[in-house]
Amino acid sequence: MPDLLPTSTVGSLPKPSWLAAPEQLWSPWKLQGEELVAGRQDALRVTLAEQNRAGCDIICDGEQTRQHFVTTFIEHLSGVDFEKRETVKIRDRYDASVPTVVGPVTREKPVFVEDAKFLRAQTGKPIKWALPGPMTMVDTLYDAHYKSREKLAWEFAETLNQEARELEAAGVTIIQFDEPAFNVFFDEVNDWGIAALERAIDGLQCETAVHICYGYGIKANTDWKNTLGAEWRQYENTFPRLQASGIDLVSLECHNSRVPIELIELLRGKKVMVGAIDVATTDIETPEDVASTLRKALQFVDAEKLYPSTNCGMAPLSRDVARGKLAALSAGARIVRQEIA
Repeated sequence: MPDLLPTSTVGSLPKPSWLAAPEQLWSPWKLQGEELVAGRQDALRVTLAEQNRAGCDIICDGEQTRQHFVTTFIEHLSGVDFEKRETVKIRDRYDASVPTVVGPVTREKPVFVEDAKFLRAQTGKPIKWALPGPMTMVDTLYDAHYKSREKLAWEFAETLNQEARELEAAGVTIIQFDEPAFNVFFDEVNDWGIAALERAIDGLQCETAVHICYGYGIKANTDWKNTLGAEWRQYENTFPRLQASGIDLVSLECHNSRVPIELIELLRGKKVMVGAIDVATTDIETPEDVASTLRKALQFVDAEKLYPSTNCGMAPLSRDVARGKLAALSAGARIVRQEIA
């Protein structure tokens, strides 16, 4: 990994068409049983090769072994009934049919650990693994048991900490927690959301990250963004508390967003994953587009703490577009590395 500006994708990458329907979020598997296990491992090999070809410095799993970035983890917990469903408003933006918490939530066995061991065996590069954050997990369910978002978040934080410790032992270099809910529920974030996140990272020696964005480039998210006005200042509500937290890296959406770049200053001292690739368009950025975003960010974050990345995951995009975007990310980072040198 280079000393400056190591690149990575934030979340998902497109799945091969033989594993799941392409360019769709949360597409059902096309395989079952042992064939599905082998197919997901093959998909990890494919996504590793594509990241290597694009020049990514930190390898991610691309969510090749999960259908949904939140519910796949929850499926492996006790206390949640996926047959008993209720309609709730996700992130205060769109209605969705979700499973119900019917009893104490506990983690009976590891969820992604064997997948992480498999990926670790395939590469000598640093690897980053994403888990859902406690608040975003709470916001993806109907709670008929705890009747308290905070209590449920603390229970989820405990299960996440168990998983994260085993992922660390499996050789994961960076564990990332996805918390898009942090851009919506500001009072809860500061009251208990960041504290629950810190419980999830308790005792970890590997690096930890929190990813906060405005979501995939799906219509519900893009429509919401259009209501946010000329400046998206949501990060202003959470960055000061995150700067004081134990999280090592903070990931934000930047390129083609309306986030005032100077908000990064609120994280001074932290490592910052700056989203330099727009995942809400099929247009492929040029290396100079990426370099321009990184240069702006360098006004507010030290070069040794800047990690170029994508704004969010790229599962809804075609594989050709995702490849092009990853290649542009790496090429743009190289331009700025040379300028700094």
